[in-house]
This record gives sequence, structure tokens and C-alpha cells, in this order.
Amino acid sequence: MTEIVKIKELQKKFGKFQALSDVTFTVGAGEVVGFIGPNGAGKSTTIRALLGIIKRDAGKAEIFGRDVWKDSLEIHKRISYVPGDVALWGSLTGGEIIDLFMKLHGGGDKQKRDYLIKRFELDPKKKAKGYSKGNRQKVGLIAALSVDSDLYIFDEPTSGLDPLMEAVFQEEVERIKETGKSILLSSHILSEVERLADRVVIIRQGEIVESGTLDELRHLTRSAVTLATEDDVSGMESVEGVHDFIQKDNQATFSADNKYINDILMEATKLGVKKFEAVPPTLEDLFMRHYEG
Repeated sequence: MTEIVKIKELQKKFGKFQALSDVTFTVGAGEVVGFIGPNGAGKSTTIRALLGIIKRDAGKAEIFGRDVWKDSLEIHKRISYVPGDVALWGSLTGGEIIDLFMKLHGGGDKQKRDYLIKRFELDPKKKAKGYSKGNRQKVGLIAALSVDSDLYIFDEPTSGLDPLMEAVFQEEVERIKETGKSILLSSHILSEVERLADRVVIIRQGEIVESGTLDELRHLTRSAVTLATEDDVSGMESVEGVHDFIQKDNQATFSADNKYINDILMEATKLGVKKFEAVPPTLEDLFMRHYEG
């Protein structure tokens, strides 16, 4: 897979504070990478370094094989970016600002712009100073999605949007994905990342603590199992890979190491299985694994 974004051992300090420490990950062609972590973890700092807004202290950062600092102007011609708090010119209308953003990018699709204005239920004739935070985000999203880019960078793009508009955004990102575009999506909404991302990168205190596809990451944690048997189920508590065992009559719930699921099921069949449900961990489970405590 061609690497559209390549970050290797990226470092950034603000005074004595180490904001980024050896951050390394890639975004491939046609790939959606979810970039997650709490406030202050380093997501926005990484993205600002990628955009050439701040200069890195060490490491490598490239987009389209070009250095993000030296070649930022050329890179920006081929990307769309939406921050978590879109700043607008208060005296202009939303429609005027969208058209200005599109013109600055080099054009855009006016039919798609009109379609997106309807989808996001934006009043384009209203002055920007009268917009709520959610409507300011809509202006940024409509402008970004109305132009043809090779890479879309979203940094908390649905901040301030209601759940209905979040769903519209997700549907539009899926459409971009189908056309083979690359997307770096930073979001607090883990269900959004779980729905859209091919790979997930988790950052904590400026360091990458986990990365991979959801299936790969799920091997590192446990599934939630519900088991009902004809015979006494209590013997399952001592089976290797079973944790947090809770029994009620002949039904039990427990967490299970994924590598032992087959062995656990084999032991359960000896007791006469009436019900066996194994639910893989959600992205939220994976995320909390790194932040609990």
C-alpha cells in the first residue's frame, strides 16, 4: 500500500514539556486511520505538525512523499482539513465563506456544495457571527467535502454537531472512502471511529501506545461471554482463559482471553451448551484499557 502520510519518531517540545515523543504511524492510499486519545494526548499537536503549522523538533513527517514543513504549500493544494473549532469571518455569510474556501483550494464542485448544504441543513445566507458552534463546524465540513482532495484530515470534526448531523458526516466520509481517498480522523466519538476506520492509532501522553486494525487489537483483550449449560456451570471458572466469573443458577457471565475461546467452548460442550454468546471488545473497551486508573 502506498503511504500517503508517513510519520516516524516525531518529537515536539513546548518549553520543558514533551508534547510528542517518537510518534510513528502511517496512512495508506484509500485508508481511513482513526487517531484517538483524550485531550492533551498530542493529537492536535501531531496534526498541526503535519500541516506545517508548527515545526517539529525531531523525526520525519511527510505527506505525498514531501516534507510537511518545506513543501507545505504544495501539499496543501491536495488536502482538506477541518479543525475542531472552525473560526469564520463574522461579517460574511456561511455561503460566502464556503465559496471563498473552495476558491482558495482551487475550485470545487458547486453541485456537491449545494447538496451538502441541504444535507447538513445549513442556512447559507446567515451571517457567520450568528452561527452556533455546530453551524460553524458545518461550514468547515461542507467546504472541505466540496473540493476534490487526495487526503482529508479531520480533527474532532463533529464537535458541536447533534447526533443526526454526526450520522450525515459519517455517511459522507464513507462516500469519500469508496472513491479511494485517504482520511486521518481524530475523534472523541469512539463509535464514529469504529464505524469508519480501517486502522486505529491510540496516543497517550504524546506516545503511540497501540495501533492496528480493530481485529488485530481485539486479540489483545478479552471478549464478554454468556454461557448457559444443562449441567452445573461452576466448573468453568477454573478453565484457563476465564476471568471475572459470575454464576447465577446454570448460567454464567465472564470475560475470556480470545486465544482460549475455542478451548473454553470445548469444555462447555461437556456440560451441554444451551447458550453461548461471545461479544468481542468494542473500541471503547480497547481505549479504556490504556486509560483506566
